[in-house]
Amino acid sequence: MTVYQILLIEDDPGIAGSLRTALTREGYKVHWEAQGQGGVAYAREHSPHLIILDVRLPDGSGFDFCRQMRQMGIRQPVIMLTVQAEETDKVLGLEMGADDYLTKPFSLRELFSRVRAQLRRAYGELALGNSDVLYAGDLVIDRLRGNVLRGNQVINVTPTELRLLTYLAQHPNQALSRGQILDAVWGYDDTPETEQVVTVNIRRLREKIEPDPSHPTLLLTVPGIGYKLVS
Repeated sequence: MTVYQILLIEDDPGIAGSLRTALTREGYKVHWEAQGQGGVAYAREHSPHLIILDVRLPDGSGFDFCRQMRQMGIRQPVIMLTVQAEETDKVLGLEMGADDYLTKPFSLRELFSRVRAQLRRAYGELALGNSDVLYAGDLVIDRLRGNVLRGNQVINVTPTELRLLTYLAQHPNQALSRGQILDAVWGYDDTPETEQVVTVNIRRLREKIEPDPSHPTLLLTVPGIGYKLVS
């Protein structure tokens, strides 16, 4: 049985100690870093299965550290912790490459649920489907290796973006609602707030797979419904 390793980047010793104890009791191996740069260095060297990242850190913004890790090729799921409930902060976290976010204060039950969902989607039964290789236009989606290829070019995507692209590729030319996408990729209920998660990730994905993201030809918006991937 896999023992999942979680990297916790949180500057408050009290919060970090409580979360570390609770997650350890749930069967996870937890490493704590109090500063962002130390967390980034640990993630690069040890490749934890999941990263819990606070937004407010003494040596910088968690948003910036999340972006740094993605630029380094660190692709493990990232859950961001923030005391701010503003939609702009949540959107910014997603745009920097985060997979999920929790607003303080939150319950341990909610944290455990989000952690399990991210681990299940990244490594468990939802990580693989009916086919290990999918095709969409001139893209090749290699799910076993976690790669998206256009010819010999590797397109660096996060685990969430890979799941999103995979789900769309499994339903080629089919208009999918934001609610359908939320349920399949994130396991969220369909609300105006959670729909923003889809919008942000679609935009991020277009920036990576479309030659001209402002005029997409592969990942299209279907007015009044949602999105479809052209095969």
